[in-house]
Amino acid sequence: MRCVSDETAEETPGGAARRTLPATSWAVLGLLSFGEELSGYDLKKWSDWSLRFFYWSPSFSQIYSELKRLEKAGYASSRMVAQDTGTRDKRVYRITGAGMDAARRWAREAPVDPPVLKHGPMLRLWLGHLLEPEQMRELLLRQQEFAEDMRRGAEADARAAQEGAAWAYPALTLRWAERYYASERDLAAAMLEDIEALNARPGTDTAP
Repeated sequence: MRCVSDETAEETPGGAARRTLPATSWAVLGLLSFGEELSGYDLKKWSDWSLRFFYWSPSFSQIYSELKRLEKAGYASSRMVAQDTGTRDKRVYRITGAGMDAARRWAREAPVDPPVLKHGPMLRLWLGHLLEPEQMRELLLRQQEFAEDMRRGAEADARAAQEGAAWAYPALTLRWAERYYASERDLAAAMLEDIEALNARPGTDTAP
């Protein structure tokens, strides 16, 4: 879906205006679509629990910016809630009926963009002729460690997912993330073997 201004609207077949929002707005609205009333802090926590493994790791400023956009579109509402601890009141957000309809329509009808791979370790491997062999080895070992850390995080969060039909698909998505990072870990290990084989060839000189 195109990332456009929150002022943009398009006509639905029934004639009603429907706002076109960037994908990050739909991600925040999706977090609200589970039906709970959430603060910006809650939304940040929830996105770190799930979205960061496959799509987005937002800052607080990004979350609040998207919430303002959703309120302006009529897809979310907010209210101030007094705190029991005596700290200042907090603002909580809830999806509106129009927001739920829009989120459902977007999930069902919006084109799904294919993932765009921007893989730093692969780019560095592509330039491996400019590196010393030990530098390349260290790069791939760090990639293995990163992927395994992410795999463990996704695995733990999938186990901790709340029970109930509403949470079944987030838990499945976390399992996808777990398998993805396991694959990344294993690919880095295989690439280490490939590099060792390349360097072992007679007359091979990968250094600049």
